[in-house]
Amino acid sequence: MNTNTWYGHFTKNFAKITGKSITFILAIALIFTWIISGPFFNFSDTWQLVINTATTIITFIMVFIIQNTQNRDTEAIQIKLDELIRVTKKAHKTLMDIEELEDEQIDALRAKYTELAKSTRQKINK
Repeated sequence: MNTNTWYGHFTKNFAKITGKSITFILAIALIFTWIISGPFFNFSDTWQLVINTATTIITFIMVFIIQNTQNRDTEAIQIKLDELIRVTKKAHKTLMDIEELEDEQIDALRAKYTELAKSTRQKINK
């Protein structure tokens, strides 16, 4: 099986599961259980280490899950926007794949379109 395919399916499904309200409720219940168990373990270093280790591992994994989900969503949006630009007659086709340009080039285009918007607003206000 292709690793990218496996990873993509895994992150997509994992993100769906972790984004549900029941998962949040279970996480709160786990923390509540941990707090209640404190007196039974005399609030020991091991008792604290368990929650610290668990939350660190979960946070570490979630960073990669969230980043993968964000990357996939961003790429899908870019493709959709490129298609809208492509099929719009008066649109500048050079704006397709703009995210691949250098920062300075993007800044120059942004300045151009900011000035265009300002000019258009001035015409409307007159």
